[in-house]
Amino acid sequence: MTHESVLCYINQSHIIMIKRTLYFGNPALLSTKNAQLVFRQPDDKTKTERTFPIEDLGIVVLDHQQITITHGLISRLLDNNCALITCNDRHMPTGLLLPLNGNSLQNERFRQQIDCSTPLRKQLWQQTIQAKIANQAAVLTQCVPGVQTGNMLAWVKQVKSDDSDNLEGRAAAYYWRNIFPEMTDFVRGRDEDYPNALLNYGYAILRAMVARSLAGCGLLPTLGIHHHNRYNAYCLADDIMEPYRPVVDRLVNEIIKQIPPEESFDLTTDVKRQLLAIPTIEVRIAGHRSPLMVAVETTTSSLQKCFAGTLRIIIYPEL
Repeated sequence: MTHESVLCYINQSHIIMIKRTLYFGNPALLSTKNAQLVFRQPDDKTKTERTFPIEDLGIVVLDHQQITITHGLISRLLDNNCALITCNDRHMPTGLLLPLNGNSLQNERFRQQIDCSTPLRKQLWQQTIQAKIANQAAVLTQCVPGVQTGNMLAWVKQVKSDDSDNLEGRAAAYYWRNIFPEMTDFVRGRDEDYPNALLNYGYAILRAMVARSLAGCGLLPTLGIHHHNRYNAYCLADDIMEPYRPVVDRLVNEIIKQIPPEESFDLTTDVKRQLLAIPTIEVRIAGHRSPLMVAVETTTSSLQKCFAGTLRIIIYPEL
């Protein structure tokens, strides 16, 4: 079982090829030849191969315990800033590989990031939470007819530096209480019941996409502007993905509405296919419509400029 999502994005001046997402869910032999990812099924006596240009790949998901991948392919994927996701025996993403050297100016940008002042970090987190709550309010309006979001829009304006009043938490409580109206006992949590598994899967794809883009900008995904868990290697990715999470929530809401009540709510092949298309979802950012992968690159680039002192505002999408 191999899935692929790819999109050509056309803006006013030129065509941008969105990086592909490849998913492998069956036993596979993965190698490289002539700058291509080579896929072959182990039990195929004809040794039929499929190839994919490595330079076109943005995310590769390995979701089977009998996948064999060569070190040469891993090296080439990382050289091309491709995020490599590995899944456990329950088919949930558990590992992420990124390049050590994602940008030619990485040393300089690491230093700028490390030297970022506390006031700037607090301002950047304020902007991040304002964008997150605004996008949560927009998704609630889109998914739940008649829901009241005036309180959330008021909270957007009330967020202080570093969100010292924890309006993020207040907004989250209201948001999760209303986003799945047909599930009156829904509790958001990594290990909670359906549809948390769908949310977790979608967030893992989003997290990999953000971490990949941060590395490509020469930033250190570990050093966050707010998150600082000593055991978390992707604190900055977790910071920057916050305003993007409602995109996943909206998609999961749409998936739930498509599933008949008598059917299972598991992470089926079709559900995974829809979640793996997250990088291609269009959002509005900086006055233009962009696929999510392009929008994330706009956001991380603006963050790098904030660290460099040439910009004071992170550019986030508006849903």
